[in-house]
Amino acid sequence: MRRLRPETVYLIYSVGEGFLFHLMSVLFSVFLIVELDLGPLQLLLMGTVLEGTYLLFEVPTGVVADTVSRRLSVVIGLVGSGAAFLLLGFSVSFAVAMVSQAVWGVFATFQSGADVAWLTDEIGEEAATPMYLRAEQWWQGGSLVGIAAGVGIASVSTLRTPIVVSGAGFIVLGIFMAVAMREEGFRPERREGERLHTSLVTTVREGVAIVRAHHVLLLVLATAVLHGMSTEGFDRLSDLHLLEDIGLPTVGGLDLPVWFGILDGGALLLGIAALAIVKRRAHLQGHAAVARVLAVVDVVLVVAVVAFALVASFWWALVAFWVVGTLRSVREPVFTAWINQGLDAKTRATINSVGGQADALGQSAGGPGIGLIARSVSVPTALVVSGVLRLPALFLYARAIRRGTVGTLAPDEIDEELHLEDVPATPTVPEGPDVPPER
Repeated sequence: MRRLRPETVYLIYSVGEGFLFHLMSVLFSVFLIVELDLGPLQLLLMGTVLEGTYLLFEVPTGVVADTVSRRLSVVIGLVGSGAAFLLLGFSVSFAVAMVSQAVWGVFATFQSGADVAWLTDEIGEEAATPMYLRAEQWWQGGSLVGIAAGVGIASVSTLRTPIVVSGAGFIVLGIFMAVAMREEGFRPERREGERLHTSLVTTVREGVAIVRAHHVLLLVLATAVLHGMSTEGFDRLSDLHLLEDIGLPTVGGLDLPVWFGILDGGALLLGIAALAIVKRRAHLQGHAAVARVLAVVDVVLVVAVVAFALVASFWWALVAFWVVGTLRSVREPVFTAWINQGLDAKTRATINSVGGQADALGQSAGGPGIGLIARSVSVPTALVVSGVLRLPALFLYARAIRRGTVGTLAPDEIDEELHLEDVPATPTVPEGPDVPPER
């Protein structure tokens, strides 16, 4: 098979991953509760194992992408994640399900940072920035089809079947990427006579030193920690809040899987529309412009999460839920564009991995505390806390803007690379109602 253009490969990768992930995830919690009969503590422990494993392996696997091959790292991640989902789909006990989460946590980190770094190396930063948004739209489209397919398959078969099909699909996608991806823009940076394991250690040290030396990168990663803390509380408690505090309507006699398919599907549709608006009207090739867009997104997220926690009507809660899902869909590619501006290619995947690790750190650190609040006070109170945890990020955005560029290259090199002289200093404001650029 002839190697495809990087843009084409990345779009196929995005739509395929979105489809397969949501094929599995739309009924993931229902499967754990109904088929494996897991209780709240066991569900929490599964989440802790997943995030803890991801946290531990994020940087080491990112280093593999920087010292060996971006393509190899992506392929390992896809095939390994597929194996984890197959293990989960065939599991009959809590212990096996826990192992599957640990396996998933390890292999998911191989993709994190490597896929973005590969695309940026192959087509350049300026061309990659709009591709982040376009690929996110394709991912959302695939996710929407995956949700419908997951609900449909489970309705005619069992709750296990979508998970098993997803696992097999991830392995097939990994094989396709191994054949279709080319790697012409990246060459491993290994000193003459240096062995692989020594090169891995060297790259870790260089990545840590770079982050510590560039204060704006530290601020960027701090916002990722706060984002992780906030999303963990919402992700763990939103379904419980809908079921026990608000209640699902009986319109049309729809069962639980269908309602949760509607919840996720609606958020994805709105996310696709919002990304189209951001892609056309927001300038994302300037440090300050991207930080301002993220600040607007986080302000609206705080309001939406708090509203979701406090409203008593299902329909108003549905609106708030969809707003949260839409903005989180937009935030991911915008944050990716921000952290990748002006990075040295030698440590690009490592620093992207550190960004993912910062998010996982926030989830691991914030989850237990928010869970205690939910248990000792109430679920709505815990959701309110989850929302307001984002507020300190506004201060961090302001400091990042004042301090200057994000990247590890010299400011004049970043300006030359991004052609910032042709980009307005502030983002264009959309006309009409404000629609600021995963559950």
